[in-house]
Formats: sequence, structure tokens, C-alpha cells
Amino acid sequence: MTAQPIDPDVSGMWGPDPLRQRLANYTIEDVLAFPDDAPRVELRDGVLVLVPSPTYGHQTISNLLWMWFRRNAPFDVSPATAVGVVMSHRDTFEPDVVLLRRPVVAENHYFDAEQVVLAVEVVSPGTRRRDRLEKPADYADAGIPHYWRIEQNPVHVYAYDLVDGRYELVADSAEELIVTKPFDVRLPVRDITP
Repeated sequence: MTAQPIDPDVSGMWGPDPLRQRLANYTIEDVLAFPDDAPRVELRDGVLVLVPSPTYGHQTISNLLWMWFRRNAPFDVSPATAVGVVMSHRDTFEPDVVLLRRPVVAENHYFDAEQVVLAVEVVSPGTRRRDRLEKPADYADAGIPHYWRIEQNPVHVYAYDLVDGRYELVADSAEELIVTKPFDVRLPVRDITP
């Protein structure tokens, strides 16, 4: 077993093995073998990082964007929330919203980065550094063609396209995001504002 109880006196509580965390030798195969009651995690250089529960505002933005994509995205892509993206054998992310190339296997929780057309992160106080700097660099390294960062209070969307291995800002707005990729988008920001 690759995990152990957080506290031996509390049965049923799941947590990462402290020795494996220090060795940084978790892989995607380990994550796929975790029990159903294991918390959401991201794998970062072989170390498990717990994904905190989102706030109401954060989750509302994600869900409203998912709904907007369901209504407006072309059929060749499918929006999803709370799914994982396999970046490498030792790295996974859990973007807030993704657009996946079809076909999509409904039973999968993890998808290869090659299937991701757009990764979206809603920035929270505890994720600023990761969502603004670390994740975009890793998404770019994995070849994900588009990245959106959504800031809260007020809601402001920043859209990036992958150009020569790096993301370049192509549009940003607190009113209406207009981009031509990954499809013709005219997103009224009020439609994703809690």
C-alpha cells in the first residue's frame, strides 16, 4: 500500500506515506491506485500536494465557466471540472476547468496533457504563486495550447496562447473576453461572476 492512516488511532483517515514524501518517489501509477476516499491531490516532482477545497466564490466561477462552455463551445471539445491532467510520470495537476479534445472517456479522472486544449485556473489567496507562475510554465512545457487565469474580486480573465513554447497574453478583460482561440469566444465576464 502506498499510503497510510494520518493518525494510527483514527481509522479510515488517509494520508501520504511520510517516507515516500521525503523520497519524492510517488508516480501517477501510485495516484491511480489510491483508495476512493483519498483526498484530491496533485503530484509535484514525485511529492503529493493536497488540493484544498475551493471557496464558494471560486467554485461558482468554475461552475459558471463550465456551464458557459457547455452552451457555447464547439462539439469537438468537452468542458470538465475537477479532473486531473497528467503532465509527466511524476507530475499531475487538477485545473479548475479544462476543455478536452473529444472523444472523452467518461470514466477517466486523469487525462493526458495532449488531450487538453485549454487549462483554466481560478486564483485564490493560497494559490497565487502556483496559478500565476508555476502552473503556466508547466502547462506550456506540456504543450497545452491555451491557458486562462481568472482573478477574483473583481473577476478578471487573462487569456494566453502558447507561442514558441511560452504563453503570451492575447486578451484580458473584466467586462468581455474576446479571443479567436481555442474557438471564437465572446465571454461576458458577468456570466461567470458569482
